[in-house]
Amino acid sequence: MLNALKNAISRLWHTSNANHKLSRLLEIQSEDFIQRHLFQNPRYSPPKRLNRFEFKVYSQNGEDGIIEEIFNRIGTTNKFFVEFGVGNGLENNSAYLLVKDWSGLWLEGHHESVEFIKTEFAREIASKRLRAQETFITAENIVALFEQHGVPAEPDMLSIDIDGNDYHIWKALHAYRPRVIVVEYNATFPPSLVWIKKYDAAWHWDGSIGFGASLKAFEHLGAERGYSLVACNFVGANAFFVRNDLLGDMFHAPYTAEEHYEPHKSYIRYTSGHTRRMHEKA
Repeated sequence: MLNALKNAISRLWHTSNANHKLSRLLEIQSEDFIQRHLFQNPRYSPPKRLNRFEFKVYSQNGEDGIIEEIFNRIGTTNKFFVEFGVGNGLENNSAYLLVKDWSGLWLEGHHESVEFIKTEFAREIASKRLRAQETFITAENIVALFEQHGVPAEPDMLSIDIDGNDYHIWKALHAYRPRVIVVEYNATFPPSLVWIKKYDAAWHWDGSIGFGASLKAFEHLGAERGYSLVACNFVGANAFFVRNDLLGDMFHAPYTAEEHYEPHKSYIRYTSGHTRRMHEKA
């Protein structure tokens, strides 16, 4: 019996080790792909383009780097962010901003994720740099949520990623003018097509391609609200908008879906090689 147990443990260890090696090999291949197809591609060489600044700390892909470079160019004011659909807080578009002494509001509909946030980000919550609420966001309640939490009329950044009604939520926030807006777009649809998912307040993402809106739809909505599309990240997940009064001559034009669209590259995995946790700074 003891020998059988030892053999089972040995097989499990070797299998786990092999899986780890395979995972690391895939990471190396992903990093090599990004180096060859992003940083050595003439498409991304113009200095006003943002893709070459991509890097990942807590974001899912290269959003941390793009966001940092945008604010390097336009500066910050209140250093306040709002993000919807933050998951457990360890892989989103604003966790890195917390490290850089921003403050803000997280809204998340998944109970277990919010409970994790309350534990993992207890210091930030206690110091009132972070507020987190469990809530299902709709176009009908989003303004009241902003008012409840005292969100400034012009926060430095708003990030929207709720896998469904993203377009309609942004449209409902007509009284708020964030300086920068990051929104997940549906890269299934080509850059010339306006496609918007019909609004359904009770809708949850079903895993299909029928979510959110196309990049062209967001381009049009941004233009209506006084924003310009300045970038999409390399993996084709998020679009970045800057308020028109802040553009100057700092970003790559034209500010169109056709110019900045990136197809969805789900086969690429950005990685830092380590499990993410929110550790206290010295």
